Amino acid sequence: MLPTDLLLNRYQGEAIVPKRLVVNGENIAIAQEAITCFAQACNHNRGDLNQQLQDLEGDGTNYRIKRGLAHLLANSFCTFETISPLDPPALRQRVFSVAAQTVPSPTATAQTLEQLAVFMSQELDREVSADQIQAGLYADHPDNQILTAFEAPTPEALLHRYNLSQVQGVFYKATQIIINAHRNDPGEYKLLFRYLKLFSLMAYIEGDADHGFTLKIDGPASVFSASTRYGLALAKLLPALLHVTRWSLTATLTHQDSYTQKQHTRRFTLDSDCGLVSHYPPGKPYDSMLEASFAERWQKTKTEWNLEREIDLIPIPGSVMIPDFRLVHPDGRAFLLEIVGYWRPEYLKKKFSQVRQADRTDLILAISERLNLDKAGVNFRETPARLVWFKDKLSPKAVLQALEC
Repeated sequence: MLPTDLLLNRYQGEAIVPKRLVVNGENIAIAQEAITCFAQACNHNRGDLNQQLQDLEGDGTNYRIKRGLAHLLANSFCTFETISPLDPPALRQRVFSVAAQTVPSPTATAQTLEQLAVFMSQELDREVSADQIQAGLYADHPDNQILTAFEAPTPEALLHRYNLSQVQGVFYKATQIIINAHRNDPGEYKLLFRYLKLFSLMAYIEGDADHGFTLKIDGPASVFSASTRYGLALAKLLPALLHVTRWSLTATLTHQDSYTQKQHTRRFTLDSDCGLVSHYPPGKPYDSMLEASFAERWQKTKTEWNLEREIDLIPIPGSVMIPDFRLVHPDGRAFLLEIVGYWRPEYLKKKFSQVRQADRTDLILAISERLNLDKAGVNFRETPARLVWFKDKLSPKAVLQALEC
């Protein structure tokens, strides 16, 4: 994403409008220049690259756009490494310790480096030259790090990432975001809610899969004094939201006037027709090897019960529960299956609290015997769900037995 000083936006009344680049010939050429600059900088240090980027900016008025493109390339598509015979701080200590024993002079410096090169070649069992030692002394300085790999995007992809980053920057100072996710494929909801949990965002969720969900998410400007990390986490949710087919979003923002230092309230709206492109991959078929293994073994069983992956979500007060599978019989019977694997005690308490709140008798909980639920303070006995225990792999036979109880 982009830092605050590279965000470009304008105001329309109380609304904020982020800067977006049209994907046309002119902007594609600008993006391609930046990509070529990085490609040519492979195996060179960051300082040389930065000089090339400054030359590329020139005296044009669009220098912030070029700088933003370069920032995205450097942080999302590049690998910079510290190249040194030893860890630079340790190398400096050794060089300075030896150098302190001689009178400073160009000759003494050369002798010190040659001497250390011999010792280190023997110590590391590989050839180390005096030039490598000298280059490695301050190899940990950012300007001296080497660009060792560059996964060049297409110019179009870079422009899409730039436009997305400009919109993400709007959320850095949000007080609240309200997302209306209209009726969509359940798999899209699941992906969104998993990212919500991954980024540890505080949200209140209402609704159901038949009519849609409303997510009220606290913004970084609402409860934190040091909110940078939370603001970044909130911004990271947007690429996940783009995988949902139909949605709309309203954000309330705080803005401080640079002259009067007064706080102003702004608003920002966005919907699924925004034209932004996500760089996040779509949801994986399974969340874990345990689920994938169970599904594979289920296909080999001779049963009329059909195992479905994409299932409806279970609404509970302020949140949702997302079972892993649904089991459907031709006669119309249906059960939900949730696999409780290797999780922290806090997660387990929340999970079983959700199960009690859902109060679903058509729910089967498959629980790993490796979990010490009593030690974790989890009350799993007072639950309406049917329980299945497993060790390393969940047996389809055990689940079938629970279905027929």
